[in-house]
Amino acid sequence: MEKNKFYRLIPKVDVLMESEEIKILCTDTSRELVLETVRKITDDIREFINESDNEADITNKIETIMQEIRKEVDSYVLFNMKRVVNGTGTILHTNLGRAVISDEAAERVKHLVTGYSNLEYDLESGARGSRYSHFEKIITKITGAEAAMAVNNNAAAVLLILSALAKDKEVVVSRGELVEIGGSFRVPDVMSQSGSILTEVGTTNKTHLYDYENAINENTAALLKVHTSNYKIVGFTEAVSLNELADLAHKHNIPIIEDIGSGVLVDLSKYGLEYEPTVQASIKAGADIVCFSGDKLLGGPQAGIIVGKKSLINKIKKHPLTRALRIDKFTAIALECVFHDYIDENKAVKNIPVLKLINRENVEIKKQADTMLKILAEEIGVNCEIKIEGCESQIGGGSLPLERIESFALMFKPLSMTTASLEKQLRHMDTPIVGRIVNDYFLVDLRTVLEGEDEIILQAFRKIFM
Repeated sequence: MEKNKFYRLIPKVDVLMESEEIKILCTDTSRELVLETVRKITDDIREFINESDNEADITNKIETIMQEIRKEVDSYVLFNMKRVVNGTGTILHTNLGRAVISDEAAERVKHLVTGYSNLEYDLESGARGSRYSHFEKIITKITGAEAAMAVNNNAAAVLLILSALAKDKEVVVSRGELVEIGGSFRVPDVMSQSGSILTEVGTTNKTHLYDYENAINENTAALLKVHTSNYKIVGFTEAVSLNELADLAHKHNIPIIEDIGSGVLVDLSKYGLEYEPTVQASIKAGADIVCFSGDKLLGGPQAGIIVGKKSLINKIKKHPLTRALRIDKFTAIALECVFHDYIDENKAVKNIPVLKLINRENVEIKKQADTMLKILAEEIGVNCEIKIEGCESQIGGGSLPLERIESFALMFKPLSMTTASLEKQLRHMDTPIVGRIVNDYFLVDLRTVLEGEDEIILQAFRKIFM
């Protein structure tokens, strides 16, 4: 194959730069970026010609050069992080950002971060203040703890607590509580990084009080209890209660630390779910330090919140790692908003999106599904089979792993393409729609479709099928 003729067909860089399409691109972004992209794409085509023996593929590469240039420029100038419609039915979807915060909290964040704030300035004294002061009083009021602080996530909270309270000393943990959280981060690894020494007791399924007692010695810094919020061991099992561990720890003048994980502040059993230990219950049971996530069942931003005895919290606050792990102003503002809602539990259940989604009535979801089905059946029914089916939503985010909530889903089976192709097209919409494929149907669980997002779904299917 004569390749020189194809090399000659590649437009010159200066000719491309003078074209109307490229001039328009240059008005939208940096001319230098466009020029660099034009050079890159023309070089890529030369390399493709050199390596390929398929004339049709080479011709197509040359003919679509403008599309490739625009696509490459867009990869730099368009925002990668987008709002998506969550049709998976997983309320705390880790890959989709976990907890959604309320419009009220978002507006307050916007109001404060678009100007200066008293993040670390005490308006009363006119001196430097603490970023924890804005929410510490509220947290202690709600939880019954003496003091509180926050770092950037719960793994960081565990790392900081152990670094401050147990470096070079032993921490006793049940073997059945040595959990792995998302991204392969494991409690033993976090403990090792903190400089504390792991002392495992008991077995995977059974740990007794005497296992802890036999492990305590003069080098023991603390007992650690880890709530297994992301899995359950059932059957022939036994675990030591927090009350018993607190009594044992205090008998030996050492603290009991609990990583409670999800950070529940309301008794979910009142709303038809399995009971999940609350932070308040842990403090009442005698825990000296409790840490939990901000963006799980609490319904706030990503954070690791630490509550407990004032003397211990003060020691943690003074540790050098605290500055490296501290929260930013966005998180501090959102946390204050979320905890304000928890002053009144009824307000929290109504205002915090995570709790609202958990408590959505099935009748409401079915009505939403019926309305959308009627519209879509009339508009695209000839091109796509659509039906409603009952389904099960889940909490997600490593919270209440066995809990399933009844819901309804719209099920789509395209007649002119594969279901996998439909799923891909929906992911590439301006506002992507993420769902699940079940038995060759694309499923959209409406429990996690937020208010105002129905129209986004309708428009997406119109664009694909009309």
